Amino acid sequence: MAEEKNSLSDYDIVLSCLNGNKEDFAILVDRYKNLVFSVISRMTNNPDDFADLAQEVFLKVYKNLDKYRPDYHFSTWIIRITTNHIIDIRRRYKIDSVSIDDTEIPLSTGNSAEDEYIRSEQVRELSRLINNLPETYRLPIALYHQHNMSYKEIADSLGLSMSKVKNRIFRGRRLLKEMIEDMKERS
Repeated sequence: MAEEKNSLSDYDIVLSCLNGNKEDFAILVDRYKNLVFSVISRMTNNPDDFADLAQEVFLKVYKNLDKYRPDYHFSTWIIRITTNHIIDIRRRYKIDSVSIDDTEIPLSTGNSAEDEYIRSEQVRELSRLINNLPETYRLPIALYHQHNMSYKEIADSLGLSMSKVKNRIFRGRRLLKEMIEDMKERS
């Protein structure tokens, strides 16, 4: 029975929740908790707050399930709620922004330990550089490159036009390239 419920579409689960099967909401939480945590981590810099903020986001999602429309991906809708919530919180409490998760490195790629160490250091440095990007560019780049979202999904999630999303990703990449070139010149 649990496997059957896990194979349901997001919209079917939303409908089930709206029809009184409140425990089905746990399926949506399980499906989207990593995405929500990822967005939160890129918009705030206090890991101690991540769990509380995620809980607040999922509470908002639950209370607004009746407003979800299936013509949008659920991931797009939940990112929109998450970003709006964090923006509201930051306005209210003037929370500092920034932080990016360390990208996971595969355990074995057949490379030597030295190659793996160099690669992990490069990933860590790239994460640091992304973390230093202005917030305007940081989240669109993360959504595009780390969550494989399309420009349209990012535009819908962040409430931006498609041209703004493309522009921000382009400019963010250009800034990253400049930061990398500056680093190489200094070393």
